[in-house]
Amino acid sequence: MSDDKQDGLRAAALHYHEYPKPGKLEIRATKPLANGRDLARAYSPGVAEASLEIKADPANAARYTSRGNLVAVVSNGTAVLGLGNIGALASKPVMEGKAVLFKNFANIDCFDIELDEPDPHKLADIVCALEPTFGAINLEDIKAPDCFIVEQICRERMNIPVFHDDQHGTAIVVGAAATNALRVAGKRFEEIKVVSTGGGAAGIACLNMLLKLGVKRENVWLCDIHGLVHEGRDVDMNPQKAAYAQATDLRTLDDVIDGADLFLGLSGPGVLKPEMVAKMADRPIVFALANPTPEILPDAVRSVAPDAIIATGRSDFPNQVNNVLCFPFIFRGALDVGATEINDEMQIACIEGIAALARATTSAEAAAAYRGEQLTFGADYLIPKPFDRRLIAVVASAVAKAAMETGVATRPLDDLDAYRERLNQSVFRSALIMRPVFEAARSAERRIVFAEGEDERVLRAAQAMVEETTDKPILIGRPAAIDLQIERNGLTVRPGVDFELVNPENDPRYRDYWQTYHGVMARRGVTPDLARAIMRTNTTAIGAVMVHRGEAESLICGTFGQYLWHLNYVTQLLATDGLHPVGALSLMISEDGPLFIGDTQVHPEPTPAQIAETVCGAARHIRRFGIEPKVALCSGSQFGNLDSDSGRRMRAALELLDGMGVDFTYEGEMHVDTALDPELRERILPGSRMEGAANALVFASTDAAGAARNMLKARAGGLEVGPILMGMGNRAHIVTPSITARGLLNISALAGTPVSTYS
Repeated sequence: MSDDKQDGLRAAALHYHEYPKPGKLEIRATKPLANGRDLARAYSPGVAEASLEIKADPANAARYTSRGNLVAVVSNGTAVLGLGNIGALASKPVMEGKAVLFKNFANIDCFDIELDEPDPHKLADIVCALEPTFGAINLEDIKAPDCFIVEQICRERMNIPVFHDDQHGTAIVVGAAATNALRVAGKRFEEIKVVSTGGGAAGIACLNMLLKLGVKRENVWLCDIHGLVHEGRDVDMNPQKAAYAQATDLRTLDDVIDGADLFLGLSGPGVLKPEMVAKMADRPIVFALANPTPEILPDAVRSVAPDAIIATGRSDFPNQVNNVLCFPFIFRGALDVGATEINDEMQIACIEGIAALARATTSAEAAAAYRGEQLTFGADYLIPKPFDRRLIAVVASAVAKAAMETGVATRPLDDLDAYRERLNQSVFRSALIMRPVFEAARSAERRIVFAEGEDERVLRAAQAMVEETTDKPILIGRPAAIDLQIERNGLTVRPGVDFELVNPENDPRYRDYWQTYHGVMARRGVTPDLARAIMRTNTTAIGAVMVHRGEAESLICGTFGQYLWHLNYVTQLLATDGLHPVGALSLMISEDGPLFIGDTQVHPEPTPAQIAETVCGAARHIRRFGIEPKVALCSGSQFGNLDSDSGRRMRAALELLDGMGVDFTYEGEMHVDTALDPELRERILPGSRMEGAANALVFASTDAAGAARNMLKARAGGLEVGPILMGMGNRAHIVTPSITARGLLNISALAGTPVSTYS
């Protein structure tokens, strides 16, 4: 790396840590503190009630305090990353970073605690004294062999999980990678020869874990800076190393590497030479995990062993062995069942969960985060990527199950499946609110046709439909293009088996389709030649024809192109006397809960009748989510204070609604803040017909509705479900190009819900 680039990266990293405020952590209150009543409950006298409950039963600390979701990351800074013994204070940025990972990946609150104490026994005493504050302890960056001493003392004296991540986290991820590497190589733990370099905490823990997975002790050869660990050696030895001493005259790495199936490097750069790799067994497995420079670079391995299976600790090569795949999720499962320790069974469950996830289809979220990388199980994809959001549900639930089965769970779960679903809801924000929609969709098998079947997002949505629903996907696209996307993205769905394929270039139904389209459009300027051309090139029109002919129940389109362009073909073929586009409704999910916005797409400046129709459609669809609608008609005018165009149209719509006798709450016309703030609304219009905050905002133009939707997405982290095309009886939904694969799955569930269940 050039000096200029290195300087740029350094400056960027320092800027990241300094601005907009120093450090990477802050503390936020979880309860309101806005008045004297709140103060009396948060502190004296109300706080005494919680304290007395905990005194009566210590287990109540998990109910009334943050302890059950609070981890301490503890270090004395004696072995920090690749920096060595830099001291407790200098280790603080690293420990803060670890806390951020806990929060981001598993929603675990974390305090970093840096202790200026080099003596392992005194350090252990301090950590043990922290037990009343924390639900678990993560020991970090403590040099060997002190780390073994600290962990052993703490585990013996404390009744909460104590986990030294440098040891066990590394061992777990190595175990998962080795499990899958052996599967790819066609080998078994019981049969392989392992040669390892590095006798530190991570190296010893990895070897211990490999033994638990089935490797035979006599087949393990451990080397360090002084050569092979052998019987009779007294240089730089400790009990942990001595456990792997071999009775042999061999002394060097080069002496013992012959015939090795797995090289495990946790030492330093350049330790393993290409000529050594050449001596290894067929299809060698090389885990060169030293950071930042591994024991050998992948290109050097492949120069002598092209079929080698390689992992490193770096993110710029395949198969990065990264502890973040493990520690957030093993702690999540342990905390949620009140585990008193993290035992071998829980660690092996973690390994099995991580390994199994890599063998499954890659998630759309991981594929988006690592665009351009091949994420298909094999030699270059042995373990999942850290941003695979399925990790939390798969790994944490496996750990929780193991904790309960081994009797270390003080708060066992009643329903493991429900727990797994809650974990999914914590990372997929749409999961909870979409639950009633998915349940309704399972009441019938519906055929959903996707106009843009070659799109990766559509294929991932189809994969998820096959795995999670009873609906049948139909994809429009060229077979070769779809096959290429399936192979490139490691999907398991197959045309003709998991989904029906419509090839616009060569489909036996082509004549029927163009004649159907011409029959509908013959008196609207469409000639037979034009109908033929459209049925060869316009996938939205093809999908609409299929729904028109009864070959599918619903069409989903719009992953590219302009909304109104798609709407034109949907209206041509699917609008009837009873069905016509009413408006587009977007569900926005934020930290404050769901908020529906309409009409975001269909009517640029709706008439009063169209506004009233949109309000009624919105109310009907909101109930599909198990929510009672409270709809606000929004305008620049507020309760008649302006004689503006939008104000007049909203007031006229309000009169129409008043005469319709609808069975839901609505109010208007008003500003958005008035709709969302009941106290403000009460000051402006005492006795308003609406109580509480509105959960749906209907605007007087698509400009205003679209702006509100986009601001919530861009600045408030809002997640969109939709747009939902109202008024078409679920026969079609038009999405927008920004939609994700998960968004398409959500729309397919909405499309897959029989109209009778919500109309």
